[in-house]
Amino acid sequence: MDLLAAHGWSSYFAQHLGADGCVPARVISEQRDRYWTVSATGELPVELSGRFRFEATFPRELPAVGDWLAVRLSPDDRMGMAIRVLPRKSVIARGTAGRPAEEQILAANVDTAFIVTTVDRDFTVRRMERYLSMIWSGGAEPVILINKVDLCADHSGLMAQTGLAFPGVAVHALSALHDHGLDSLHGYLGSARTSVMLGSSGVGKSTLLNRLTGQHLQRSGDVRAADQRGRHTTSSRQMFVLPGGGLLIDTPGLRELSLSHAASGLRRTFADIETLAAQCRFRDCRHRDEPECAVLEALDGGLLDRSHYDNFIKLLKEQDYQRRRGDPAMNARTKRRWKSMTKELRLMQEFKRGEE
Repeated sequence: MDLLAAHGWSSYFAQHLGADGCVPARVISEQRDRYWTVSATGELPVELSGRFRFEATFPRELPAVGDWLAVRLSPDDRMGMAIRVLPRKSVIARGTAGRPAEEQILAANVDTAFIVTTVDRDFTVRRMERYLSMIWSGGAEPVILINKVDLCADHSGLMAQTGLAFPGVAVHALSALHDHGLDSLHGYLGSARTSVMLGSSGVGKSTLLNRLTGQHLQRSGDVRAADQRGRHTTSSRQMFVLPGGGLLIDTPGLRELSLSHAASGLRRTFADIETLAAQCRFRDCRHRDEPECAVLEALDGGLLDRSHYDNFIKLLKEQDYQRRRGDPAMNARTKRRWKSMTKELRLMQEFKRGEE
């Protein structure tokens, strides 16, 4: 297998390469304004063309680890100039800090996204719902890894809880430190398949990477006993080739995960609520205070978990907010509505004062 095929090159990307003399290269790491890629001849440092930089309006338009680029080689073939990003098959994206309406691509062209959590305080179904919404909306397949099971004598309860919360999602228990359960991951790490590890700092992603590669590639850190917070031992996103030919992207720990455009992922993550919503009286029911709302009736009847519902409403509000920010017309309508309501409230207060 040649280098391109070994790194996931396929007919899907080939059809978008074009006939302008560019060669394909896949991003394996990013360092400031330079990208390290793999081309047909080996590793290749790549910079963005001036036109590329000028036309890239949003963060999602810039290359990310896992992207395939159309690259123009230098005369000596030792450097490359990225002309464009080839269309992505899948993305793992989150809202940028302070600007959730924009997207930051964490990884591109991913087949499997591992959500790595632990048996300690990091374990929370609500955060997993957020991860799943992000992964499904981007087109990748999620797999939940519950790490450090050596710290919990009876972790079967967490496995059962996760399985009930997310039917159809694969869940694996493992202890990366003690090489327990790693064999169950081989099916996701086949030749030329791309995976990414997501999770908070301190959940053991670096240790897991070291075990899967058989090398000490990333420094692992301790977790503070006081708050169960780990240090960021991974400082940048990088792709590694595993002994079996699989490709694994390691990412820094995510302390905050703001969802971007994840409506489709929300529908799949909260499929039970979506099924109930089909029975609501109003098609545009928000499931908050509307009459004959099947979701609220299930909640009142104890058929729907309160925290599950609350998280659904919270994420739904995030999506509405981001949609308004990304749609100038909708944002303007919202401002006009609030302005009208404020004016009516002021007139009502003046009327009441006049009666006194």
